[in-house]
Amino acid sequence: MTSGSLKWRLPLVAFVVAVCVYYAIPPFDPDGPGPKEGRIKLGLDLQGGMHLVLRVDTSKIDPRHRDDATARAIEIIRNRIDQFGVSEPSIQREGNDRIVVQLPGVRDRERALGLIGKTALLEFKLVADEDVKLKEALAGNVPEGYELHKSEEGGDLLLEKDAPLTGKAITNAGVSFESQFNEPVVTMEFNAEGAKLFSEITGASVGRRLAIVLDGKVQSAPVINERIPSGKAQITGRFNLDQANDLAIALRAGALPAPIVIEEERNVGPSLGKDSVEEGVRASVIGFASVVAFMAIYYLLGGLVANLALALNILIILAALSYFHATLTLPGIAGAVLTIGMAVDTNVLIFERIREERMLGKPISAAITTGYRKAFATILDSNLTTLITAAILYFMGSGPVKGFALTLTIGLVASMFTGIFVTRAILDLLLAKGSLSDLRMLHFLKQPPKIDYLKIRKICYAISIGLIALGAVFFVRRGEKMFGVEFTGGTLQEYRFEKPLSVDELRKTLTAVGYGTATIQRVGETDEFMVRAGQGSEGPIQQAIKKDFPDNPAELLRLESIGPVVGKELKTKALWAVALSLLGIWIYVIYRFDFKFAFGAILSLLHDALTTVGIVAISGREFSVPVLAAVLTILGYSINDTIVIFDRIRERRHLGVKETFEQAINVSINQTLSRTILTTLTVFMVIVALYFFGGEVINDFAFTMLVGVISGTYSTVYIAAPVLVEWPGAGKK
Repeated sequence: MTSGSLKWRLPLVAFVVAVCVYYAIPPFDPDGPGPKEGRIKLGLDLQGGMHLVLRVDTSKIDPRHRDDATARAIEIIRNRIDQFGVSEPSIQREGNDRIVVQLPGVRDRERALGLIGKTALLEFKLVADEDVKLKEALAGNVPEGYELHKSEEGGDLLLEKDAPLTGKAITNAGVSFESQFNEPVVTMEFNAEGAKLFSEITGASVGRRLAIVLDGKVQSAPVINERIPSGKAQITGRFNLDQANDLAIALRAGALPAPIVIEEERNVGPSLGKDSVEEGVRASVIGFASVVAFMAIYYLLGGLVANLALALNILIILAALSYFHATLTLPGIAGAVLTIGMAVDTNVLIFERIREERMLGKPISAAITTGYRKAFATILDSNLTTLITAAILYFMGSGPVKGFALTLTIGLVASMFTGIFVTRAILDLLLAKGSLSDLRMLHFLKQPPKIDYLKIRKICYAISIGLIALGAVFFVRRGEKMFGVEFTGGTLQEYRFEKPLSVDELRKTLTAVGYGTATIQRVGETDEFMVRAGQGSEGPIQQAIKKDFPDNPAELLRLESIGPVVGKELKTKALWAVALSLLGIWIYVIYRFDFKFAFGAILSLLHDALTTVGIVAISGREFSVPVLAAVLTILGYSINDTIVIFDRIRERRHLGVKETFEQAINVSINQTLSRTILTTLTVFMVIVALYFFGGEVINDFAFTMLVGVISGTYSTVYIAAPVLVEWPGAGKK
């Protein structure tokens, strides 16, 4: 880099830093007046709240109205939630008939579900005035034009099927208190046409009863004493104040065009959200500090430069999330922390290349120039292959997985910019000022070893096949228990009790309400329990716990309820995600190398995926969406290592070094072994921090990553490259 290029490169770096600081740390109060840019929203897993996937059941409505039913339902649900007072809700359409609703900070789950899912179809129907007809209906002979109902007030009623007046005529609804018992009632006002019709109905039916039917249930059936010309009416019933308020909101917003089915529900309590924030921050700080300390100690001045790049890398991630108004989730924090470890790989590749050039006797300026040039292709290849898996995760994932993929993608792009551009600008600035005479580093391996990896490749093949087979046996034997509720459907509930409680006591309570076969797992040594049971079990289980343990209150920390349809779809998406990731990487490796290299890469990735899933099965953990995200991330990480070795093999072959293909493989692995160990070590530091300090929610992800990093490092050295010699005619090119 010339001094002339420094004149525009350094101001550009300064400009990027200034913009990132502005968005990551806004110079204004985000809660005050003025613009709201720079705010990073916390996901529901960090602040608590509800995530719902709703399906609009259009099977029972007029086919002519099905096309716009979902759009109308979204508008009505939005109106209800706005009046309910939820701060910054998110309501989005998904596909033809699904609606994704996110409600931050909602604590009363039952009330929220009731408000959102209530159809609120209000009908006014006249009650049959002949006892003979009611007796016939009770005997099983319902007269034509009538329908039999049981009133909420008690007793059976025979109603006329046709409703002369419905809730569509309501212009306003509110809550008041009736004078006799001071109980809440819902008051309604009709529009002009509705008021006229209500006056006519009551005037023509004095002495008869008029039933007020809500969603097919008779709320009340008062006797009409006189014509009611005021255009006002009220619904009485056994309401508490919240129920009356919610019903008034639903009536004001209008009836849903079709019934709503809750296919997926995720509910995070505020205390778990607070714990997640604290644990995520702690894991991030520990992971970042470990990597920063290692780089400073091992690479000395170069490590300090790399640490500046790492700090800017984090700043860019925060600024990008802020600029795009993204939502930061716990997996997103994991993605940010993980990119710290993976970003170090860029600096390690460059510094190790510079070390090699210095060992050849080149001056420091030439060594830096050549080191960056030689490392660039490897850095580009390794990051692009990881970006392939991140993109597939983003487009095929949902909720927190999207947050993880987005953060990982931003982090990878940022690491390329900071690792290649920013560090080079700093080093060239030091050179230009005469402050850099050498770039000293510690030596993990002073000289590349001379290990013959190919000699034991068949033993490694056998070990890998045996381990994969053992994992497959555990996977198959566990059957449906291998999968989390996301893939099988069902409900996961996590409770925290104030006082100690045994699993047997909790099992006894669940057995009494028909869920004795539910899976109960204590979280660590705490008084927290995770219960996995069928969908719809949350209500009975919560009530049973309140009843059986009145002196030991339990807080619902987390609730995940997945319908079987959604579970099946997620399982299909998981298979497609893995298949598309492998296909994308395979195509890219063929493009950049050739078919035999792609064969080695894909075989290595299959090894890592199968080994990791097998170890997860052996450990007794479930295959969940976070575990899937970890497996796909491992594919990207593992191919990084593999491409570094492939690039070195290709480089030696292009240089025309006189050696056999087998020798080229062994020498390339030995020459890059120091980089492999260093990168694995830094990534390992970060994941260990996530595993031990990231909290229970992210623990399965961290465990899977730990297994995957070990497997990926092993397969790179003993599978990916050695297997190339098995390809027919491999040594001829």
